[in-house]
Amino acid sequence: MSDERLAQYQRIFRAAPFVADLGAELTEVGAGLCHSRLRIEPRHLQHSGVVHAGVITTLADHSAGGAAQTLVPEGHMTVTAELKLSLLRGAKGQVLRCEARVIKPGRQLMFTEADVFCDADGASQLVARLSATMAVVKI
Repeated sequence: MSDERLAQYQRIFRAAPFVADLGAELTEVGAGLCHSRLRIEPRHLQHSGVVHAGVITTLADHSAGGAAQTLVPEGHMTVTAELKLSLLRGAKGQVLRCEARVIKPGRQLMFTEADVFCDADGASQLVARLSATMAVVKI
C-alpha cells in the first residue's frame, strides 16, 4: 500500500462523524487488515457498568469495513451488507482493541472478521467476535 493511500485511509477512518465522536482511533492498517482502539469512558457504558454493545459493534464494524477498504480499487468503497456479532463477555476495563481482517476478498463482496479485546489492568480478554460481509460499490 502506498504512503498516499495509507494517509487517505487514515483520513477516511477519522472522518466518519459517529466513529470520531466515540473516540475510535486507527492503530494499524495494511492490505486486508485494520486494527483500532478506543479508550473506554463513562459515556461508553450501559447501566450495569459494562461497555454498551453498540460501542463494541461500531468499533468492530468500522474496523472490518476498513480492512476491506484496503483491498478495493480506487473509485470504490465498501459498505456493510450483513453482520453478526457474538458478545462473549461483558467488557470492563480501560481500552477496547479491535483486530479486523479480510478472510475472503472479492470484486463485489468481501468476507471479514473482527475480534474485540478489552484491556484491563495489564490483562486482555476477547469480548466479541464479528463476522461481516462488505459490499464493494462504485463511488
